[in-house]
Amino acid sequence: MNQTQLFHIETVLGKMVRFDRPADAVLSAYFREHANLGANDRHVIAETAFACLRRFSQLKAVIAPQKPTPRRLALATLARVRGLNLKEFGGSLKEEERNWVAELKGKTLPDELAVQAELPAWVIERLAEDTPEQIIALGRGMIESAPLDLRVNTLKMKRDDALLALRRDGFEAEPTPFSPIGIRLKGKPALNRHPLFKDGSIEVQDEGSQLLGLITGARRGEMVVDFCAGAGGKTLLLGAQMASTGRLYAFDVSEKRLANFKPRQARSGLSNVHPQLIAHENDTRVKRLAGKADRVLVDAPCSGLGTLRRNPDLKFRQSPESVAELNAKQASILASASRLVKAGGRLVYATCSLLPQENQAIVEAFLAEHPDFTLVPVSDVLAEQKIPLEMGDYLALRPDRHNTDGFFAAVLAKQKP
Repeated sequence: MNQTQLFHIETVLGKMVRFDRPADAVLSAYFREHANLGANDRHVIAETAFACLRRFSQLKAVIAPQKPTPRRLALATLARVRGLNLKEFGGSLKEEERNWVAELKGKTLPDELAVQAELPAWVIERLAEDTPEQIIALGRGMIESAPLDLRVNTLKMKRDDALLALRRDGFEAEPTPFSPIGIRLKGKPALNRHPLFKDGSIEVQDEGSQLLGLITGARRGEMVVDFCAGAGGKTLLLGAQMASTGRLYAFDVSEKRLANFKPRQARSGLSNVHPQLIAHENDTRVKRLAGKADRVLVDAPCSGLGTLRRNPDLKFRQSPESVAELNAKQASILASASRLVKAGGRLVYATCSLLPQENQAIVEAFLAEHPDFTLVPVSDVLAEQKIPLEMGDYLALRPDRHNTDGFFAAVLAKQKP
């Protein structure tokens, strides 16, 4: 560790811990401003900054009663999380800092649940059905870095062939345990220049996200709607399930997201996808499809608290108030999307949140107001897709149990008259 690296880590953390914009956006902007930084320096800065955010409450607790300045946060992260000894700090520490870092290494964490689980108290309150042990296990799962998962584009190749090709090129690759079209890589190798990535045979997609697409159960020749398409990962999965037949609509309110989706769509080889920019969930483009869709997937806007392995700053940028606002939006979007489903069709409601208020509560309220829809146990749907995963009525994925991001999904069927 040299003084220059420590300076950059301290500066980046000073910007990140304001929690006024996404941490990855802060880092990207910083690296653009400091284009002369080498690959190794960037790696050290990024890894240390995100390690700090993952254990922010714990680091603040061991720094107390002193103020958690960016400098102290940087030193505490390097010493306690990244395991640097005093010798490895080189000449970048003052004498009083060397003594402080030595003391810091031996401090124990307080027993407070919010610190042990590394989750805000308001999040823990909303996980009331979990025991303290389960909450700590969840929190510790969220602290870990996420693996790199790929989805094989079955329109272009089989998973076994993709595995062989990746292993031949020196990647440590294994099949994902649940998704029949997923591959998990060891480490974080660069893939954007690999032939399989460039020709659309593989896409980066968390295994949990793949399962959301798979339980939608899209089939050849159907009309399918991805109601909140975003970056289009699940849209591409649905299109491959449909073997590029039928019609697949990708709705989103963000022109930028749909623009980013276009090159992915081109690589995929799919010809049945129709991206549609909509103003809101009640847009006339939506109303035109009323009662026509065989399947509708609603991956609703949510707190994103299931993605803390990738976005650890989210837990400090969300609040009970922001979640309450999202709940109103989620209910409205689900109600609007349900109008597209034809009799006998399937509606899937999903989030990357762990909060019951964004998940079961939204589904239960919807079912109370829409007696023409019934809940299909997700255990039945997983068995139908031959996915070896035990679940009850809902899909509830957690990093500590399934090594995926935190995801929720409910499968709803519209009754025939």
